[in-house]
Amino acid sequence: MDLAIGIDIGGTKTKIGLVDQQGECHEHMFFRTQEFENLDDFLDKIKNSIEELKGRLKFPVNCIGCGIGAPNASSRKGTIENAANLKWKGSVPLLEKLKERLNMPMRLMNDASAAALGELVFGNAKGMSDFIVLTLGTGLGAGIVANGKLIEGLDGFAGELGHVSMTLGDGRLTGLGVRGGLEAYVSATGLKRTIVYMQSKYMDPSRFRDIAMNDLHGEDITKAAEEGDPIALKAFDYTADILALAMANFTAFSQPEAFFLMGGLLNSGKWIMEPLEKYFEKYLLEVYKGKVKILTSGMDGKNAAICGAAALIWEVQ
Repeated sequence: MDLAIGIDIGGTKTKIGLVDQQGECHEHMFFRTQEFENLDDFLDKIKNSIEELKGRLKFPVNCIGCGIGAPNASSRKGTIENAANLKWKGSVPLLEKLKERLNMPMRLMNDASAAALGELVFGNAKGMSDFIVLTLGTGLGAGIVANGKLIEGLDGFAGELGHVSMTLGDGRLTGLGVRGGLEAYVSATGLKRTIVYMQSKYMDPSRFRDIAMNDLHGEDITKAAEEGDPIALKAFDYTADILALAMANFTAFSQPEAFFLMGGLLNSGKWIMEPLEKYFEKYLLEVYKGKVKILTSGMDGKNAAICGAAALIWEVQ
């Protein structure tokens, strides 16, 4: 069977899977990105992981290529450039070095752009010509499709919307040093920072007053919201408000038919989605009201990022 390798390099986890032409992920695994200080060790782990996945399958496999989504990845150069949430700094020649280990066609793209392509090939964006994918994980990434084309930009770095400055009051820095940048507020990491901020701003009792920031986890914040914790509820409302304003601004730029949201922050369900929908409609210009949908990914749950990366290969077949 022909399968494409999909690799999603995230700030927290690297996910790898084998994906067929219909977008079904037959086998997948992950390991922690941050455990690898050395790039060569990381790439050796990728190679060994692919062999392990192929060995799990009960049928012969022909790997037709490898698609990689990564933060700050240049689709033109095959490099990762100064990614805020990765340990390897400077210009990292990822494609060149991985090709030394895997002899097959390969494509590298910004992770959120890969997710947008995956949504177009495998997901709920089939038939759409204008949409934006927002990946809400360790950071915030964006993939933009306009007039049926993925916007890549001069060097392949288009869509760094996580580092658009929102000129917000407390002026948090993103990992790239942008003051008031969106991902410093709207991401799994940003939500934790907001919990700390809300505790300093309000006197409400909360379970989080006895928990250090490094011990905070997204699922704990969601559970606290379900139990009515006022700090958790305020944090979700604050996060949704900022994201809604950003999405309204992005709408004015390209007028997408829909935003597709994916990533760990979406595991919070209604606690993020309900206030987001309310604030988004409030901030939209009148001409756009009622026309832009907020949707979740149509790709297979936890494997969405893998399928998005594999779509880089299947798209050109």
